[in-house]
Amino acid sequence: MLPASRRTGSEPSQRTSTEWYESDDSTALPIVSPELASSYGPAEEAVTLDPDPGSAPLKVSIIMCAFNEQRTITQAIREVLSASYPCEVELIVIDDGSRDATGLLASRIHDPRLTIFRLEKNAGKGSALLAAAKLATGTHILPFDADLEYSAEDIPRLIEPVIKRNYEVVYGARLFGFNTVFRSYRYAFGNRFLTWIANILFDASLSDLHTCLKLVPLALFKKLQLRQRGFGLDTELTASLLRLGLRPFEVPISYYSRSHTDGKKINWRDAFGCIAVLFRVRFRRRKRLLALESAGQASPLKSSNMSSRPSKYEVLSASSSGDQTGEEASAAATG
Repeated sequence: MLPASRRTGSEPSQRTSTEWYESDDSTALPIVSPELASSYGPAEEAVTLDPDPGSAPLKVSIIMCAFNEQRTITQAIREVLSASYPCEVELIVIDDGSRDATGLLASRIHDPRLTIFRLEKNAGKGSALLAAAKLATGTHILPFDADLEYSAEDIPRLIEPVIKRNYEVVYGARLFGFNTVFRSYRYAFGNRFLTWIANILFDASLSDLHTCLKLVPLALFKKLQLRQRGFGLDTELTASLLRLGLRPFEVPISYYSRSHTDGKKINWRDAFGCIAVLFRVRFRRRKRLLALESAGQASPLKSSNMSSRPSKYEVLSASSSGDQTGEEASAAATG
């Protein structure tokens, strides 16, 4: 909208009122002097919305670690594969030395996006996740439990902030009292208490420290010096990210807690191990949080006959999973 003068009387230059009208006349726009224009710096080119041709397209590697989950493994895999995603995904199922029919039931599902591997012995959730990350082909990894406590329909919600806002790390936060059910107040309170400790130690503002759904760039995950091999890796991963100054973007998700009767494996003893991990990472030097790349480091996986991966993975064994401390071995023994 541009102002125009209405002239009246014998003096044509006298301005008595002002009215507004639309004008396509570019000459009516204000002129910026060359001296003033130079202070703005060189003109910028128009911003293009085309993606960087040198960057890899987004692909999420969903990792499902399963130990004796024959009751839920089939439904869990089907729910993940049937969800609608805004990008390419792959599902890597790790049978962590199950003593039941978990691996057999998983092998009966055929989908080009599904790959199944088996650990010879139960090595703990942390070991299974680290092994699967070495086999992932995506740009990001996302752990997902096989016990149906989480909903596959929430996975696309974690991917959206990466696409729309270029967030590096996205967490699915269980908002207590909203779309969640906890079998025990002890577990709900314990998670809130441990989250509070983490926020104090790292000057953060997380809502859910121990959510399973953590969308992390694969390259970043591989650079972290993660030492835990049991449930403690879940804590160590978040603590390491916070120690490095990264703050996850959180989105609300659903949660359906199960009891120990239903197969829940984590217990109150793991809380003490979690606190120990938080303090160790907090006072560890930042440069020690990043792993040095070692060429030829073997994966702790041995491919089973259920695998559709190239044969180069068939020579891998579980003996290279690394030495465990007494605490890590205890956590691994609990699955």
